[in-house]
Amino acid sequence: MTTPDHRTRTPGRSARRRYGHAVLTAGLAALFLGSLGNAPVSHASGTPAPPTAAECPPRLASTARCWTGQDDNGAHWTTAVPADWNGSLVVHAHGGPDLGDTSDPERSTGDLERFAVMVEEGYAWAGSAYRRGGYGTRMAAADTENVRRLFTEHFGRPGRTYLHGQSWGGNVAAKTAETYGTKPGAYDGVLLTNGVLGGGSRGYDHRVDLRVVYQYYCRNHPRPTEPQYPLWKGLRAGSTLTSAGLRARLDECTGLTSAPADRTALQQRNLDDILAVTRIPERSLEAHLRFATFTFRDLVTSRLDGRNPFGNQGVRYTGSHDDKALNAGVERFAPDPTARRDLSWDSDLTGKVNLPVLTLHAIDDPTAFVEHESAYRATLHGAGRAGNLVQTFTKESEHSGLSDAEYATSLAALDTWARTGRAPTPRTVAASCPAFDATYGTGCFYDPGHHPAPYASRVRPRPGGLGWPAMTAAQERAWSRIDGVGIDP
Repeated sequence: MTTPDHRTRTPGRSARRRYGHAVLTAGLAALFLGSLGNAPVSHASGTPAPPTAAECPPRLASTARCWTGQDDNGAHWTTAVPADWNGSLVVHAHGGPDLGDTSDPERSTGDLERFAVMVEEGYAWAGSAYRRGGYGTRMAAADTENVRRLFTEHFGRPGRTYLHGQSWGGNVAAKTAETYGTKPGAYDGVLLTNGVLGGGSRGYDHRVDLRVVYQYYCRNHPRPTEPQYPLWKGLRAGSTLTSAGLRARLDECTGLTSAPADRTALQQRNLDDILAVTRIPERSLEAHLRFATFTFRDLVTSRLDGRNPFGNQGVRYTGSHDDKALNAGVERFAPDPTARRDLSWDSDLTGKVNLPVLTLHAIDDPTAFVEHESAYRATLHGAGRAGNLVQTFTKESEHSGLSDAEYATSLAALDTWARTGRAPTPRTVAASCPAFDATYGTGCFYDPGHHPAPYASRVRPRPGGLGWPAMTAAQERAWSRIDGVGIDP
């Protein structure tokens, strides 16, 4: 792949712009004939109102038009169409999961602001806030597919449609590609950035380990004087513990927010042991413990009816000052087979994807460890689809955002791959980045030679947990015949 020029990087762009303008003009005419003064007009019973014109993020205010809407499942969504539309669409799956009871309209508008570079590159953009907060990968995938269909309904069919997911949204987008990607004309490629690609049945085992190791050392979550509960619940139903309260307990035990010189010897030893055993970076320890507390409660109590999907039997913890005592004293439990099945069916990936998939991952991502990419590579390899995957890595250390120049580079590489059928390589992707950085000035940090270690080198495997995919396509088909399988939307 040749190094793209930011202004004329692919042949035929003018034709695609004319196509995009024609589709957009027709779509807008229909939209505004059915909507007056930005007030939504009701359709027939059971169908959502058309989109409402909305303010774009400041970065896009002079270059795009934006709309918001709500689908018939209650999911809020946001879309943006640039004035210089290239005729193609990016459908975005957001991360999280958030934990509100209902759809949060601010989520999709906030993500549009975060990923405005995609609109600046000429793509229309559409993202769903999902119909509710809380865990549910297939639910989020269905809402993501729904926003694609709604865009097509209101604005016309794009020339190309690309899926994008970041963080847990990477799991959602990958699931969307497997579930809906076989529909003719639905999607043309997938971009996964800093994705949680190990699936739910294995992707959170390091947080299971954190939950039990933390309690072994700290004994304050719960305290001995509080109601006791199995740690796989994360937090008992009805608890009023807040994020601030959890932070105070973490600080009480480890002195995490204090300078090392101000910690007690016991606090420092507790912190050292917890970090060494769980292999979680200090800077993201609190975030991982929050997930293992509040998101685990949502997953177990609200989504799996109190059944336990997690286990740590057979796991040997190492790296502490006294591994023998730790392994003898840490809480142990086995998963409920039906809960583990339902979590796996909801979120694990089969690797059966027929689309070009490009990934971008920060090597020092403290939240979705880069070893998730090894799990995903093994998943596609196990499904015989490894030829559909190209993985790229950068010397960055953030989870929530990467360089705009790299997002633009990735989209261009994926677009060229989808149009020509010629897959890029990590080196050609890296080589094309400086042309985009001339516009964005956010830097190019690619490491084309990086190969992440196996997933099991970072997250302690459970017995039988070394093979990928975690759920085969045959297993998925078999489970799909079970009434009530999975997580309710």
